[in-house]
Amino acid sequence: MRFSARHTLLPAALFFALALAAACGGGNGGSETGLSGSIDIDGSSTVFPITQAVAEEFRKTQNKVQVPVGVSGTGGGFKRFVTGETVINDASRPIKPSEVEAAKANGIEFIELEVALDGVAIVTNSQATFVDCLTVAELRTIWAPGSKVNNWNQVRSSFPDAPLRLYGPGTDSGTFDYFTEVINGTEDASRADYTASEDDNVLVQGISGDRSSLGYFGYAFYAENSARIRLLGVDAGKGCVKPTRETINTGTYAPLSRHLYIYVNKKSLERPEVKAFVEFYLKEASILAEEVGYVALPASDYQAGLSKIR
Repeated sequence: MRFSARHTLLPAALFFALALAAACGGGNGGSETGLSGSIDIDGSSTVFPITQAVAEEFRKTQNKVQVPVGVSGTGGGFKRFVTGETVINDASRPIKPSEVEAAKANGIEFIELEVALDGVAIVTNSQATFVDCLTVAELRTIWAPGSKVNNWNQVRSSFPDAPLRLYGPGTDSGTFDYFTEVINGTEDASRADYTASEDDNVLVQGISGDRSSLGYFGYAFYAENSARIRLLGVDAGKGCVKPTRETINTGTYAPLSRHLYIYVNKKSLERPEVKAFVEFYLKEASILAEEVGYVALPASDYQAGLSKIR
């Protein structure tokens, strides 16, 4: 703060109090440490709501730091992350060995941080009241590579003679990778004749407008749109279970419960705004993850993440 000559006429105690207040408060729009710069993030549309919520809260106190968050899918985000184009990647699956090798080839070291738990929701149109639950075997029959199932009564004879149209994440999505591995037994093994998008909002719109629809995406997007679509249970051999925060947290919603991650470029933590953001993320994720429909990790897991970056 620059003082004019008349400030020298103030009592010394008041002068120093004002100077101290200026140094601490700063008049910088709420940014207490004066951080600035841009933190480029991309990746999973599933993790996006958490990261976006964290970014918005972070900028309330650090308004000179820009935090653009992209949604090109886990795989699409890793393509940028392993070349150093972004410093954080949102991921709904662990990084693949091929992506690790690409990062190594480009001199990118990274830290993996778990941020929340999620379930993959199986959903249909709100008017499809004839179905409440599908078995893992039925999901495999529907989604297996080369599957020709295109009618509901091909899934189960008691289902109506009606078209079956499918919606799901695109191949750059971590949700696609996870679903295909646990349902079809091999990652990326899936029929290709379905409406695909890395943007879960596009899938919600399609399913809600198609009475013959069936699809899958992250549970949080179902919770956000529960008035528009119908949630189904999944039977993995122990009875039908629907995803809820409790069943996801306990793992009883099997096999479609999973961990969500962010990956951080290790060198970028030398930048004070990046380190401050990641620390803020881990401190606030337990609250913000729940607010946007996910399941928070135990507090000890977030503390372990903080230890990693420190």
